[in-house]
Amino acid sequence: MIIKPLLDSKAELTHGNVTKCPVVLSTRIRLARNLAAHLFPGWAAESERSEILANCFASIGSVTGMKRGYKFKIEELDDLQRKILYERHLISRELMSSNNGAGTLVSKDQSCVVMVNEEDHLRIQVLRSGFHFKRVWRTIDRIDSAIEERLPYAFSEELGYLTACPTNVGTGMRASAMMHLPGLVISNQMEKVIRAVNQLGIVVRGLFGEGSDASGSIFQISNQMTLGETEQQIIKRLSSVLESIIEQENNARGRLLEAERTKLFDKIARAYGILRSSHVMSSAEAMNLLSLIRLGLDIKLFEEENREILDRLLIESQPGHIQYSAKHLADSEERDVLRAAYLRTEFEKIQEPDFGDI
Repeated sequence: MIIKPLLDSKAELTHGNVTKCPVVLSTRIRLARNLAAHLFPGWAAESERSEILANCFASIGSVTGMKRGYKFKIEELDDLQRKILYERHLISRELMSSNNGAGTLVSKDQSCVVMVNEEDHLRIQVLRSGFHFKRVWRTIDRIDSAIEERLPYAFSEELGYLTACPTNVGTGMRASAMMHLPGLVISNQMEKVIRAVNQLGIVVRGLFGEGSDASGSIFQISNQMTLGETEQQIIKRLSSVLESIIEQENNARGRLLEAERTKLFDKIARAYGILRSSHVMSSAEAMNLLSLIRLGLDIKLFEEENREILDRLLIESQPGHIQYSAKHLADSEERDVLRAAYLRTEFEKIQEPDFGDI
């Protein structure tokens, strides 16, 4: 398998530093860029896309932060490998279905990604565990500038960076946070939060972005506007909204602990029992149960040392990763059996929750 070296290495999302803000799983900034003197990928012939891919692989591979990383041509990856990269947020749904002339460069720790010939020539992404927009911006700004020195961008003094979709024109930036919001979900307040932030030009999506479900009470929250604001203004505005959501989530958790403590502890205890003993488990069920365990960890029912295990399991219990562990072609029913067995083994490492005097 071409991507095996990547899977064997430690990654930011699976082995990253433990976040000081449990509500925010990760922060990401993505920049859409196109190369001057080239047609957008949707208009370019296959030969031009292949030329662009070769130039990008040669030029971007030497950028600090991308050296000693991984380069994958999408056409050389089978469906399973594409699925795994997608589950790790290393390629988009659009790139996953691409073929000739499309590819991706991934840094050694999988925190930096440059997708080539998706909707735009380049989609540059930096992702970090926790709530670290300033750190992420410094990193991606440096990488973006280094790439531009090697590959001149299509830029307008009036409009900013030119993109295939008008909604990305300007900064070309999408900043987002992956947020774990079980308190708001359990207390049925999430719809109200979504309506409120939508009015502020902020978009709420599921775990894998547009069109995906918010399984495990995990939501991707990002800016919608890219024109008319600087990158710093976008980050400041989004951060302010996210801080408000964090406060609302913590308040919701507090109310649950005060008014429905026994019911909440029962949900967490049942989740732990199922994960320890179940023999069949779907991906959706696993995500929802792991979400409850992570909530239990946040309210000190489990030891903090288990956080890295839980964050890793949120990725490794996905269908592609379970299929990879099977070592053979497995249908959905067999994957559900393998997932349950894997989670049983992993939860042997996690001691029973300490409820104290309920």
